[in-house]
Amino acid sequence: MGRTRVISTRLTAEERRSAVVDAATAEFALGGLAGTSTEAIARRAGVSQPYLFQLFHTKKDLFIATIRACFQRTRRRFEESAREPAAQGLDPVRILEHMGHAYMAMLLADRSVLQLQLHAYAACHDPEVRAAVHDELQRLWAAVAAVSGASPFDVHVWFAEGMLINVVASIDDASTPEELACSILGGGAWG
Repeated sequence: MGRTRVISTRLTAEERRSAVVDAATAEFALGGLAGTSTEAIARRAGVSQPYLFQLFHTKKDLFIATIRACFQRTRRRFEESAREPAAQGLDPVRILEHMGHAYMAMLLADRSVLQLQLHAYAACHDPEVRAAVHDELQRLWAAVAAVSGASPFDVHVWFAEGMLINVVASIDDASTPEELACSILGGGAWG
């Protein structure tokens, strides 16, 4: 007789950490570092508070892990969206345009990404948060420059426009990237 193999459905510690970061993203996006309770995060993640603190020693450690995951997600989106245009030989500015459209679509599909970014910037009064945001923003900048091949000036302008998109997207309820772009360019958010 053969043995029956039992497949465990238990999550590893790393998978559980990832699930907690996902839950924390949703909670921190709403309340930021100061306004979010670890109880709410634990409840959303389906873990106990003591277990949450086994995975992340402090709420700030979890917030920083969440910020890093958010920036990593954005960086991956930029890199993925640049592959095809780069393979087609488009010029760097056109590659940046593709990346910008992919970013707008990501923001509109999951507003927690944008909300968490804004809370991350707002929490930069804390030196550890500021260091993490600075580090991640530098990585993001380097990735955009590398995958687009754009000049430092063009990358600078692209990020400046991206920050404008962040602000407008945070106050506008556009449902498509086209509507968001029109609200930015056509004054819909301001009129």
